[in-house]
Amino acid sequence: MVTIALDVMGGDWAPGAPVRGARQAVDARGDVRVLLVGDRERVSAEERALSSHARLTWVQADEVILTADAPVQAVRQKRESSLVKTVQLVREGDARAAISAGNTGALMAAGLFVLGRLKGIERPALTAILPSFRGWGVLMLDVGANLDPKPYQLYQYAIMGSIYCREIYGVENPRVALLNVGVEAEKGPPLVRQAYELMIGDRHLNFVGNVEPRELLQGQADVVVSDGFAGNVALKAIEGAARDIFHEVREALMGNWRRKLGALLVRDGFRALARRWDYQEQGGAPLLGLRQIVYKCHGASDARAFRQTILKAAEYCGRDAQSRILEGIERGAKAQ
Repeated sequence: MVTIALDVMGGDWAPGAPVRGARQAVDARGDVRVLLVGDRERVSAEERALSSHARLTWVQADEVILTADAPVQAVRQKRESSLVKTVQLVREGDARAAISAGNTGALMAAGLFVLGRLKGIERPALTAILPSFRGWGVLMLDVGANLDPKPYQLYQYAIMGSIYCREIYGVENPRVALLNVGVEAEKGPPLVRQAYELMIGDRHLNFVGNVEPRELLQGQADVVVSDGFAGNVALKAIEGAARDIFHEVREALMGNWRRKLGALLVRDGFRALARRWDYQEQGGAPLLGLRQIVYKCHGASDARAFRQTILKAAEYCGRDAQSRILEGIERGAKAQ
């Protein structure tokens, strides 16, 4: 049995969406148990009924860390918050992984303060799964945890991302690239150029060079590494563009009866494309580099996203990928 701790007070649609997602997850997989961390009194009667399941257990938390709260201060002052308690359950051995859609900075701070870094890791990274026009998708890191990294930290991101991609998504020899303004090795700021030299010197890493933002979704790499600032900007630009383009297409197709008739002919294809670009189908992504497993969900996650994240975290727990990440980091340190 794999036990997952879930912060049900984090996210735009809390506590309803996390509770419903947890119920869907335990219904889908018989070896998963979920600890619902939050204030049970804030849950509706319908959601309380959904949580009445042998493998769903409530852990009371009276406080909530808000999106506007200063991350470090909130973690230190709100020790009874659902987010902090969720991470503490992992440290105490009551759960194998923690999941939250709450304050990203607070989740990273809680992960560092409560769990600590994996041995040898200088800075953990926040990851995201992007869709791609060719292939399974793209694992991108960092997308916001570390805005001012050092070259060696980007190199560690590459190692962690490659191992995670292989273990969880089954990519045999993940192609790793650096996000840059050009494909040439001499392009970009010193940070990227120095990280390039570290990555190309590691024979265990399938480093394919630089990738430009306009090629990010073309399937040229399985793992794309960047600093947290550039990664976050790229992620939000892609999310916003996808949202607005789909909205405009829908508006155009509903303009008059002729367009509506045409829309019926392309409806199945359009729905399939929309599902492929729907981050709710992907679920959350891990904070790689922490001593134990923590997943971050998008703030606007619905029940589907929480379900997917719980199932993905359970799979991660079962594969013991953390030990292989540690081996990869140790190997990389010896190679430098």
